[in-house]
Amino acid sequence: MAPTRDAVPAVLRAAQILDTLAEAREPQGLADLTRLLALPKSSVLGLCNTLTTVGLVTRHADGRFGLGVHLVELAHAYLAGVDLTQEFNNAWDDMHVLPKEGVVLAVLDGTDVVYVACHNSEMPLGVAYRIGMRLPASCTATGKALLATFPDERVRELYRNAKLPKLTPNSRGSLKKLLADLASARECGYALDDEETREGMICIGAPVFDASKSQAIAAVAVSMLKYPGDAEKFRLAADVVREFAGVLSKRLGAIGKLG
Repeated sequence: MAPTRDAVPAVLRAAQILDTLAEAREPQGLADLTRLLALPKSSVLGLCNTLTTVGLVTRHADGRFGLGVHLVELAHAYLAGVDLTQEFNNAWDDMHVLPKEGVVLAVLDGTDVVYVACHNSEMPLGVAYRIGMRLPASCTATGKALLATFPDERVRELYRNAKLPKLTPNSRGSLKKLLADLASARECGYALDDEETREGMICIGAPVFDASKSQAIAAVAVSMLKYPGDAEKFRLAADVVREFAGVLSKRLGAIGKLG
């Protein structure tokens, strides 16, 4: 975001320091920060010392600077006021893309996904999503996006005594095929329901993380009619879903590389 005309330069530079330390993922020396920020050493030192005073930065025994514990307190205060479904609605409205397609937000419950927010498509997809609706995770883009953030061993445990349902002839009927889909989702950053929930419908899903980033807490997906030769629209939808999941994750406190 470009700074506004009345922005305070010192505050902007302080924010740059915090962003740089967050991206580095490890403490940085004064010389490294000066080089990364392209600022005078005296300015960086003064800002770091000030940020240390208020607990936003900590100075280690070897002189390097890292993020301070007060940031954790601020993050908890922020997350306490975050409403997942409201953030979903706000983030989607802000994107202004694919207005005619269906978009959903789902969470995992055992081997099912439960839809907690949705905007249904203007097109007749054959599925009218509603809040509280359940579908098998193994057949859905949101379910696969969520499961792809788990280790394979945990997925095997989830389905150890469960039969994979087949909602259409295209639904994955074996754990081996499901695990292959999850491996593909991890690699490309999105999961695919290719006519597994309804014939003639394709869905693209991506995981949503919070500050812990240990595993996804939810997933978003776009649903649309499948047309032969519509590769360009598919690529656009895949990009949009990944971007949307990233935006929502950041609103929930996730930082750094997602997925």
